[in-house]
Amino acid sequence: MQQLKQKYGLFTAIAMVVGIVIGSGVFFKAEKVLSATGGNLPLGIGAWLLGGLIVLVCAYTFSILATRYVKVNGIVDYAENAVGNRYAYFMGWFMAFIYYPSLTSVLAWVSARYTGVLFNVSIAGPEVMVIAFVYMVVFYALNTLSPVIAGKFQVSTTVIKLIPLLLVAVVGLIAGLSNGLTIENFSTASIIPEGGYGVALFTAVAACAFAYDGWIIATSINAELKNPKRNLPIALSLGMVAVIVVYILYYIGLSGGATNADLIAQGEAGVKMAFSNIFGSVGGSALSVVVVISCLGTLNGLMVATTRSIYALSARKTGPKPELFGKLDEHTNMPTNSSIIGLLLAAVWLFFFYGSVVMTIEGKAPLFGKMSFDSSELSIVSIYALYIPIFFMMMKREKDLHPVKRFLVPALSILGCLFMVVALIVSHGWTPTIAFLIIAGVIMLASIPFYKKKQQ
Repeated sequence: MQQLKQKYGLFTAIAMVVGIVIGSGVFFKAEKVLSATGGNLPLGIGAWLLGGLIVLVCAYTFSILATRYVKVNGIVDYAENAVGNRYAYFMGWFMAFIYYPSLTSVLAWVSARYTGVLFNVSIAGPEVMVIAFVYMVVFYALNTLSPVIAGKFQVSTTVIKLIPLLLVAVVGLIAGLSNGLTIENFSTASIIPEGGYGVALFTAVAACAFAYDGWIIATSINAELKNPKRNLPIALSLGMVAVIVVYILYYIGLSGGATNADLIAQGEAGVKMAFSNIFGSVGGSALSVVVVISCLGTLNGLMVATTRSIYALSARKTGPKPELFGKLDEHTNMPTNSSIIGLLLAAVWLFFFYGSVVMTIEGKAPLFGKMSFDSSELSIVSIYALYIPIFFMMMKREKDLHPVKRFLVPALSILGCLFMVVALIVSHGWTPTIAFLIIAGVIMLASIPFYKKKQQ
């Protein structure tokens, strides 16, 4: 089996973590957190902090595993060494056929939607779906034909999108303290959310979970990192700390541009309104450009993982036709055949997302009826649940670790994962969750013959 070359440094890895996580979620989920908490700014900040701490603990736990195991695909490596070959195989199949392509398709749609806002194109019509597909093809080609350029693009977009976020955090806070809006938003009595503050916190954390999700995808390039046992743990830990700080400061900074009531009433346009109030009329247009760049940076990071996902199975001589999908291009050192399948899977999930979610935005009944679900956040439910056996077996098997790293850190991660699962179920309800589990179950059942073939 051909081996991937080590070509990415520490800064690229940190940029990968920050760039994948900070994307569309920080913009349109801020409004959802505010709405879910009824305008209670401290509760919203608490949700961002709680969600971030859960992710940080999980990231640190995986960073411990990263110092011990390096193969070809991060999370699959950890599942293999912690739980076993069978579990790793099914984890790899889930990531390749459900998690990566579904999130890639959603980010392509979000990128296209904000592009539509920028150029005054209908954001609910088929035009946006065409733009979304074009974006997927472009970043498939970029990652397949020139992975080094794709890495540089990741670094560039991370730097570009952090600048306005930090400006909103700093300038918004200063402006809010000057005009009194920040103090007013903190002190104004909020509307008690339906279901009480407990349900509100779960719903807000669920929104934050989507905004924070994606950090684990950076582990997909661990075999391509220089000195991965040192650089990947640093990148995961420092990257997530940076994201948590930026998210909370940005959320507070928005309060300096508009009242909580106005932000809730305006919905997605509330962020643009706050930007305009802080930076002037040019701010709204600037925001649209920054959001598109931010989303494209996230899409690029997701495509990095999507193009390598089938290869991760083939590298273990399992899955469909490992001799075919395990081949690397001699010029680019990229798994070209794996990349093609990744693009096709993302296209299928894009169609499903259109029929399940976009059609309802247009005011139509969902194409897939009761089997419809949001293929972005529901994937997160399963991925956090799938982390739990890895953390449990880490406590059982890693006997040479310090007790804090062997027991305390994984135990906290398990509690965090359980909290995330409950939060997402409370937020979405049982019907979409069950629909997702049925479709995911069928996809996972399809993997069994290929595993048995390997055993034979």
